Amino acid sequence: MGQRYLRISRCRCGLRRLAPAGDLGRAAVGTVGGVPPTHPLAELITEAAAGRFPAVDGGWRRVPPWRPGLEASMAFTGHSVFAVAPDITDQRLAALGANGFGGAQDAWLITALAGPGGWVNCLDMVMAGRGTGQPGQPPRLVDRPDLATHPRAVFAAQVRDQPRPLGYPDRRRRALAVISRGIAGLTELSYELEPERRGQGGGAGLVRDALTAIPCGQLVLAAVAPGNVASVRGLLAVGFTPLASILLFRRAALQPTSARP
Repeated sequence: MGQRYLRISRCRCGLRRLAPAGDLGRAAVGTVGGVPPTHPLAELITEAAAGRFPAVDGGWRRVPPWRPGLEASMAFTGHSVFAVAPDITDQRLAALGANGFGGAQDAWLITALAGPGGWVNCLDMVMAGRGTGQPGQPPRLVDRPDLATHPRAVFAAQVRDQPRPLGYPDRRRRALAVISRGIAGLTELSYELEPERRGQGGGAGLVRDALTAIPCGQLVLAAVAPGNVASVRGLLAVGFTPLASILLFRRAALQPTSARP
């Protein structure tokens, strides 16, 4: 993966320095604000979004988890990162076959770390986009607390922080976008279009509308299963670019009773 994938759009307010999720793009969109990301994985992701990827060295590194009880393996091209608690030692990771060429996300390795009864999410592609919200202009989506019980919103609340369900002002619409503090504390977007509106470009439109609720130029991540081709195409259509892959997992003692939508 190289700079050929990089497409950073410029908003009228200009590209801004990355901010963490912060207010997650409240309805009154203002300037980007906040402090630069401090989690080491956030810094790696920020650099990758700017076209500066980790060295393709086959190696791996470790960072602390960004959310209590939630651990992860993230793979860039030829380099991997484990976000794991200290009791998972380097020696154990090495013995399980950790490496930067796919070994960090080997199913056997991840299930061994999660342990019996643990939870392992599906493999997701991590894609990066930018917010398009403009000061003084209302976003196209509004807060929709009535959508908080949607399975995708429930899942977001279990693996991310400060989930904010958004939807169209027309309450008859059930399309959902959730803006959260997600991977490495960065802004993360997930979404789901009504089934009857799929196959008509509505997914890309929903993402485009959701980005107006995030300050212009702010980095936004989306984690999507590679097999979900419709969502991958929708994200590509609005300027998202592939960065890495990620596997989230929880060990048995910290596993809630739920399933991914």
